[in-house]
Amino acid sequence: MYWYDGKLIKSQTLELDIHDPGLLYGATVFTTMRVYQQSLDSNLTNWVAHCHRLRYSVQSFAWLEPNWNLVRQGAETLAKIFPILRITLFADGREWVTGRLLPPDLITKQTHGVSTNLAMSNLYRSLPSHKTGNYLSAWLAKSQAQQLNSQEAILIDEAGNWLETTTGNLWGWQNGSWWTPPLTEEILSGIVRSQLIKWLPIVGESPWNQELVRGFEAIAYTNSVVEIIPIHTVQQPPGSLKYNPYHPSFAQMRRFFLT
Repeated sequence: MYWYDGKLIKSQTLELDIHDPGLLYGATVFTTMRVYQQSLDSNLTNWVAHCHRLRYSVQSFAWLEPNWNLVRQGAETLAKIFPILRITLFADGREWVTGRLLPPDLITKQTHGVSTNLAMSNLYRSLPSHKTGNYLSAWLAKSQAQQLNSQEAILIDEAGNWLETTTGNLWGWQNGSWWTPPLTEEILSGIVRSQLIKWLPIVGESPWNQELVRGFEAIAYTNSVVEIIPIHTVQQPPGSLKYNPYHPSFAQMRRFFLT
C-alpha cells in the first residue's frame, strides 16, 4: 500500500514511464520521518522541518512544487498504519508516500550499539546537502560493511576525516560535551542533528580527523527513524577503535526523545 500522485494504491509495484528521470537518474528528493503517536503534528515527528527539507531541495533544483495538500493527505493516510513514512517528490511535482514498520532489532541496537566500517573515500553521497534518489554510494558502502559483519558504514573524505554514516549524523562525547562534524564538511544537515544542536547544552563542531576520533569516549549516529544508535566498534585499516556503548552521556541525548 502506498500513496502516489493523489491516490492511495494497494499494490507492491509502481508503474513509471521508462523515460522518467526519477527512474533513469534518481531525479527525486525524499525525506524519511518517524511518526510519533500517529500524529504528523507531534513535536518529535516534526512535520514542518521535513516539509522544509523537501521544499528547499525542490526550489534549489528549480523543480515544480508539489500539491502540498496532497502530500499531507497521503502522509496522514499512511500514518494511521505505519510508524515510518518516506515522502518522495519527483521533478514534475508528483508525490509518492510509502510506509514501513520500525526495525525489529531497533531496541537491541539502541541498547547495545553496532559495529561499523570506514567506507572507501570514493563512496561519497551525491549532492550531500540534499536527500536525492541517487543513494547508490551510501547503499554500496553499507552493503560492503554488512559483508564484513558490520551493521553500518562511515563515509569519509579524501583526507580520511569521518563525515557521517550512510543513514545518519555522527556524534562523539569528549571532555564533557558532544561533538559533531560541521556542515562545511559537506554532510547532510539532519533534522535530528539540527534539533539536538539547539537542545543540548554544549555541542562542538569540528572535522573528525584521526586525532579527534581517537579521543572520544563514546560515539553514536542519529536520524529521524532510529533516534540514537551507539557505535561500539569502528573497523579501519590502522586497527579497530572501540567505544563504550553504555556511556552515561547517552542518557542526556535520549531525554530529548522523551519530550
